[in-house]
Amino acid sequence: MSAVPGSPKPLAVNYLRSLVVPRSRGAVDLPRRRYEQRGLRVDPDRLAAWSRVCGYPLRSRLPLPYPHLLGFAAQVQLLVSEPFPFRLLGLVHVAQGFTQRRPLGVVEELEVSVRAVAMYPHRRGAVVELVTEVRGAAEGPHEPPAWSGTSRYLAPGARLPGSVPPAEEELPPPGTGAAVGRWRVGADTGRRYAEVSGDVNPIHLAAPAARLLGFPRALAHGLWTASHSLAVLDGRLPDAVRADVRFKAPLLLPATVEHLHERVPGPDGGAWRTAVRSRGGARTHLLTAVTPLCTPTPGGGGGVGRPSGLR
Repeated sequence: MSAVPGSPKPLAVNYLRSLVVPRSRGAVDLPRRRYEQRGLRVDPDRLAAWSRVCGYPLRSRLPLPYPHLLGFAAQVQLLVSEPFPFRLLGLVHVAQGFTQRRPLGVVEELEVSVRAVAMYPHRRGAVVELVTEVRGAAEGPHEPPAWSGTSRYLAPGARLPGSVPPAEEELPPPGTGAAVGRWRVGADTGRRYAEVSGDVNPIHLAAPAARLLGFPRALAHGLWTASHSLAVLDGRLPDAVRADVRFKAPLLLPATVEHLHERVPGPDGGAWRTAVRSRGGARTHLLTAVTPLCTPTPGGGGGVGRPSGLR
């Protein structure tokens, strides 16, 4: 695997580049490249703006989902640099895992690396899996990272050789005794999250762009929905924690949705389940399972399990 140091190109540049980069005709032998950034420091103004949009208070430690943003530009760079058999625009974020072995401080100097670790066929196309690792500058390269994230993206209609793996275990939703809140998700949510995250995928910004990719209206970023859901649990989670997020259906804007959260008794303080669903529960947009790190989640390591397929 070749290491590519330095800052990735701006996200908008890579989104435009994805329109002209030719696609490969077959599977990529992974991993091939790893993007690395050293000496990275969090911009406190950007963090504060992101926290306001996602519902987090300001603290001396980074919110559980935030380190994903530190590697997201490198993820996009990887997706347009490797000869994948699909284009970046049109990918669907279907699952995300967050594993935090210790909280990262806001003022820490950090090291971030991103690599693709798997690509496999799916009944609706192909899935690529990316891993982001974030370390404190004082941590050794052979130590487990303080934070890691596993992102799985579906390329609808893409074709790969090989058989489709069996579907993985579904996450259980919160039970009938779960606490229920209601969110009003404004039409500008995609634009507001794009401004603080840099994720300017046009399907989140305006209805005309979304319609070009088959959606009737703009839709919320999956990471906004996941972050807003996890923010409800802020202050109640242990320092070492793992979250497994499944994105079930697009959240079209504007919308009014229900948020459910439930504590599940168990060792090490137990686990949590959350869901975001339409009013009345006819459609589920997101499910999460959050557990203390020493308690295994469905599917095992990395927060989303080692994939055996996706439903």
